[in-house]
Amino acid sequence: MQQSGGQRGAGTPVGRRVVLGVLALGAAGVAFGARIQNGLDNVLANVSSHDPTGLTGLLPGGDGFRFYSVADSIPHRSATDYRLTVGGLVDRPATYTLADLQAMQQTRLVKDVQCVTGWRVPKVEFKGVLLSDLLDMSGVQAQGTALHFTCFDGVYTESLTLAEARRNDVLVAHEMNGAPVTDAHGGPVRLYVAPMYFYKSAKWLSGITVTSQVEPGYWEQYGYDVEAWVGNSNGRNDAPTSTG
Repeated sequence: MQQSGGQRGAGTPVGRRVVLGVLALGAAGVAFGARIQNGLDNVLANVSSHDPTGLTGLLPGGDGFRFYSVADSIPHRSATDYRLTVGGLVDRPATYTLADLQAMQQTRLVKDVQCVTGWRVPKVEFKGVLLSDLLDMSGVQAQGTALHFTCFDGVYTESLTLAEARRNDVLVAHEMNGAPVTDAHGGPVRLYVAPMYFYKSAKWLSGITVTSQVEPGYWEQYGYDVEAWVGNSNGRNDAPTSTG
C-alpha cells in the first residue's frame, strides 16, 4: 500500500468544495514549495483517506500517490525528536537521530513505486542510508535471519528476511523527490524496499529488530503476501520496479 499501510474504510466521498480547496492548496504548494509541503501532504492524506474515487491522487502535490494509514491520524516526529533504534540479535544495539542518519554515507534510488491495489508512480527518488550499512554497524548475530520493523504510529509493522534487507535497493530513507519525507509520506524517516509492493516500505519507521524468524507484518496478517515481489506475488503481474 502507499507508504506503509492499507486503505482505511472508504468513508464519505469528498465534496466539490473540498476538492476545490485542495486544488487551491496545491497551487500554493507549487508557488511556495517546501515551506508548506508537509501541511499540504497532510491535507491530501486526510482527504484521500475518505476519497474512494482516487481523484485526489491527481491533485497538485499528490504526484499520483494515494495516501493510506492504519492509524487514526497522521503521526508526527520533529527532526530533533526523531529516534531510530536497531536491536534484537545484534552485538551492538544502537539508537540514531535524524542528524546521525543524514551524516552517514547516502544512497539515491530512482524507481517506480507500485501499490498492490494497482496504481503506480514512475521514477520516484528516495535518498537515505542502505539498510545493510545499519546492520553491519550493529553486527548481526549468527542466529539472526530476519528483521521486524515497528513504526511510531503505534500500529504498523513489517518484515524482511536478512537477505532481502541486505539488498542494494533497500533504504532507510529521509528524503523523497529532493525534499525531506513529509509526515503523510512517512517522515521524517521511512523504509523503502524498491523491488516489493509499497506496503513493505513502512512509514514512520522507529524500530529495526533482528529476529530468528520472519514475523509477518500488519497487512500480512490479513492475507497479503509476506514475500511481496512486484509482479510475482499477491496474484498480480505488474512490471518489476527494481532488479537490484
